[in-house]
Amino acid sequence: MSEKVIVAGVGMTKFAKPGQNAPYPEMGAEAVRAALADAGLDYSDVQQAYAGYVYGDSTCGQNVLYKVGMTGIPVVNVNNNCSTGSTALYLARQAVEAGIVDCALAVGFEQMRPGALGDVWTDRPSPFADFDAETDALVGHGEVPLALRYFGGAGKSHMEKHGTTLEDFARIRAKASRHAVNNPLALFRTEITPEEVLASPVMWDGVMTRLMACPPTCGAAAALLVSPRFAKAHGIDATVRIAGQAMTTDTRSTFDAHDMMQVVGYDMTAAAARSVYEATGIGAEDVDVVELHDCFAQNELITYEGLGLCPEGGAQKFIAEGDNTYGGRYVTNPSGGLLSKGHPLGATGLAQCYELTRQLRGTAGPTQVEGARIALQHNLGLGGACVVTMYQAG
Repeated sequence: MSEKVIVAGVGMTKFAKPGQNAPYPEMGAEAVRAALADAGLDYSDVQQAYAGYVYGDSTCGQNVLYKVGMTGIPVVNVNNNCSTGSTALYLARQAVEAGIVDCALAVGFEQMRPGALGDVWTDRPSPFADFDAETDALVGHGEVPLALRYFGGAGKSHMEKHGTTLEDFARIRAKASRHAVNNPLALFRTEITPEEVLASPVMWDGVMTRLMACPPTCGAAAALLVSPRFAKAHGIDATVRIAGQAMTTDTRSTFDAHDMMQVVGYDMTAAAARSVYEATGIGAEDVDVVELHDCFAQNELITYEGLGLCPEGGAQKFIAEGDNTYGGRYVTNPSGGLLSKGHPLGATGLAQCYELTRQLRGTAGPTQVEGARIALQHNLGLGGACVVTMYQAG
């Protein structure tokens, strides 16, 4: 990558349960206004915008942004399942880095319904048809909701290969709750113990309990990306820069490996991480703080290995030694992650950006990771796309 793109401003709403949220145009506009205020910019300074959401009609992005201003700029609506927010960020970063614009906005929002995710368009082929067929072949159909079979199946695969236990996943969930206690924007802020996680209702015997899954959530987040020359001309804090970024999609190994870890994107994660490490010259060992896609505790565990935070098969030791939290090698999901902060699909990637930007500025308050200079973001969407972003302070 050439000229490093600056994260000029970030904003997000407090995440909420479905039914306890404002309508999506209000949430999205609130996040955008917060990002503009953080950057000290007016909406008239924005030259392009990318709006991410999964559940909504066409041009919801315009509906959000028109509440902030109507300046005639290009607005691109983005949907890449759970990686939608970071896909919007990826597109905004490309536009600024390529010199097409000097100031681009990425906003993500989601107004979700209660309950497990499911198909909306049932009168046409599902984009998950091949994933469903492979999942049925590997773990059976059963009565478990599909998302739980995907990620529970990946966790089961890791358990069978490496001796991981249900207690390991419970420790991850408990860690998320400890972190979220300090995040005023998180949905769940009550600390829970591994024992409480294990005692929650069983969703898949021996594989997953209810508290190991993230909740349906509503919310919004936004980020403003600018060029160095624009930052200098407008007196913008240029502390946080995107050092590198990669997006990957599925390869044949997703299905040919006949392994649920690959079905849920392990190889996409590993490939995106390698690309970023190679492009930046910054390795996993240099990272201080990580926001990764913990839609299920099982996915957080396998992602430790996919990102190279520990060796393959090393996640159990990594957790036991506390290398995933404060005082350890990496602080993973200081925000509380998707498990405790919540997971409004279109907003998640930009909420991760919000947390990591504040970490590198040293303004994260009670979630602050002392001395954080390098931050890594991982956002995954099945179907599929994975975005890994490296941020650097300086």
